[in-house]
Amino acid sequence: MAGLNIVGFAGSSSRPSRTRNLVEAIADAAAQRSGAKVSIFDLQEIQPSLGSTLDPRSAPADLAQLIATITAADALVVGSPIYKGTYAGLFKHLFDLIEPKALKGKPIVLSATGGSERHALAIDHGLRPLFAFFSADIIATGIYASEPDFADYQPHSPGLLKGIERAAEELDWRLQGKRVEAAEPQRAIA
Repeated sequence: MAGLNIVGFAGSSSRPSRTRNLVEAIADAAAQRSGAKVSIFDLQEIQPSLGSTLDPRSAPADLAQLIATITAADALVVGSPIYKGTYAGLFKHLFDLIEPKALKGKPIVLSATGGSERHALAIDHGLRPLFAFFSADIIATGIYASEPDFADYQPHSPGLLKGIERAAEELDWRLQGKRVEAAEPQRAIA
C-alpha cells in the first residue's frame, strides 16, 4: 500500500491562526505515529474561489484541486473557529461542495477554537452532525481549545497537548486498520 496521507483543513482565513496551528498539531502528531504524509490547508488559500462557487462542477482549479485532495485523503483533521456558537460559514460551504458519499468511512478528527469555553459544545452540536451526514468515521476525541490554551498561537496548555496526543492515537488506530484491510487478500464468496 502506498504511504498514507492525512489532510488538514482549517476554516480560518487569518494568519497567524490558532485554528490552523491546532489542526496542524493534531495531524503532525498522528503522522509521527503512522508515518503518514501531512498536507494542511485553510480558507486563506481558497477564499475568493470558494466564496464565488455554488456548483463544484464549475469550481476554479485551486478549489477543485482542494476538493480532490480532501476526498482522496486517507484521513482528515478539520477545525473551525467558532463564531456565535457554530463553525465558520465558508468552512461549511466547502463541505457543501463535496459529494456526500466521498467521505464515507473516512477517519476524521474534529477540532475547534473559540474565545471562551462557552463554545466548547460546538464540536458535538455542529461539527459532529455535519460529518455524520457524510457517514464519516468520526474519531471519538474532539479537540476544543480557547485562547488560554495557546502561547504565541501554538497549542500550549497541558490539557490541550494531552487531548492532541489522544486524538492522534485514535486516528493512528484507524489508519492502522486501513493498512490491515489493504494488506488482506480479497476472498471470493462462493
